[in-house]
Amino acid sequence: MTAPALFDIGIVGLGVMGENLALNFERNGFAVTGFDLDAAKCERLGQRTQGLRVAAARSLQELVAGLRAPRRILMLVPAGTAVDSVIAGLRPLLDRGDVLIDGGNTLFTDTQRRMLALADSGILYVGSGVSGGEEGALRGPALMPGGDAQAWSSIKPMLQAIAAKAEDGQPCCEWMGGGGAGHFVKMVHNGIEYADMQTICESYWLLQELLGMKPVEMSAVFSEWNRGELGSYLIGITAEILARTDADTGGALVDVILDTAEQKGTGKWASQAALDMGVPAPTIVEAVFARTVSAVKQERVAAAGVLAGPKLRYAGDRAAFVEQVRRALLAAKICAYAQGFQLLRAGDREHQWSLPFETIASVWRAGCIIRARLLEDIRHAYAGNPELANLMVDPHFAGVMAQCQQDLRAVVAAAAQHGVAVPAFMSALAYYDAYRSARLPANLLQAQRDYFGAHTYQRIDRPGKFHTHWTTRP
Repeated sequence: MTAPALFDIGIVGLGVMGENLALNFERNGFAVTGFDLDAAKCERLGQRTQGLRVAAARSLQELVAGLRAPRRILMLVPAGTAVDSVIAGLRPLLDRGDVLIDGGNTLFTDTQRRMLALADSGILYVGSGVSGGEEGALRGPALMPGGDAQAWSSIKPMLQAIAAKAEDGQPCCEWMGGGGAGHFVKMVHNGIEYADMQTICESYWLLQELLGMKPVEMSAVFSEWNRGELGSYLIGITAEILARTDADTGGALVDVILDTAEQKGTGKWASQAALDMGVPAPTIVEAVFARTVSAVKQERVAAAGVLAGPKLRYAGDRAAFVEQVRRALLAAKICAYAQGFQLLRAGDREHQWSLPFETIASVWRAGCIIRARLLEDIRHAYAGNPELANLMVDPHFAGVMAQCQQDLRAVVAAAAQHGVAVPAFMSALAYYDAYRSARLPANLLQAQRDYFGAHTYQRIDRPGKFHTHWTTRP
């Protein structure tokens, strides 16, 4: 760089996301400077952006010196100590009113800790969820910024310019709230994503294991589903994946992929937050456990030769079962979203963020991994009733669940009878049945706790806490 104060935004971390976001910013009229400790990534950025208003800096000092005031810097480095290290390097270089944005998958409590640590510096700190993967970063992600509200006016034009646009033209980027709100919303997004992906995988597995369908046949099924109420990014890519042929074997590529799944932690964080806040989110949690079970491949192979299961063949109507799976998937998806929004409400209540539920659904309509037609209905539900106790009791979704719940039962029953593991489907059905039950067996649980631990219990006929001496043994 030959002259100071040329650039509108700086990006620290020039991996796939950082590089593509740099191109996105530039395409939308902003000059970008970037820096990475890996010199090869800086060189690649320079090669890819020749003739564009993008330049790689040789140090953090050079990056900061080239930015217009107030300086705006987006960090795209791995969550954890790397973020703290970048902040430590930038802090002495920045002035009051400069904006520092963490765009990684950071735990929301870390964002709140960093905001407090920077409070006396005058640096405005923002934690922003970014969803959409490599393609979204380049063409338009969904963005969920939160943190120091003073920063929003400075970064809003830039972030909304690069964000995906919903069908109504609205940018998929709005302010989520103070503190760690932005990263909390992204964490819940990823929890729903885990559940969504797992229920899709279970649908695929049922069609294969019970009906013997080949990947190319299932691709046509998912393509058809994608044209209806299940239409979504994940359903669409599933259809494409199932249609892909392996160049080496000539068979379906999906059939030669090892059946183990990795995870980066956000689904686990969402599960932990649900447990900490007392929110029932079993479908999200089971989706995390499903990945954990998949990882013990050697144990599963050994167990397959030891543990017994049913030897039944599915004898029902094939076309009818495919339709039952479709409707079961829709019901399970609604349950997963209901759990996610309950977790959002609990986090909002605990941290006083004033999360905009309608806006969150609106932001998720495009750009992000869980974008789906369903989100427009979710947006309408919260627009009509911001205090909605649970998504499933909204009149529209209650109607859909009434139409689909029997199909979910049939699919879960068929899976159980034939020994096909569908933990997300099963948990969704249990969640639905528990939530619609005016009475549950927790009365006996209260009595058990009182029996062995004198924990007391409540009564249905009068207020207060009570204890009974249950045993007459000396």
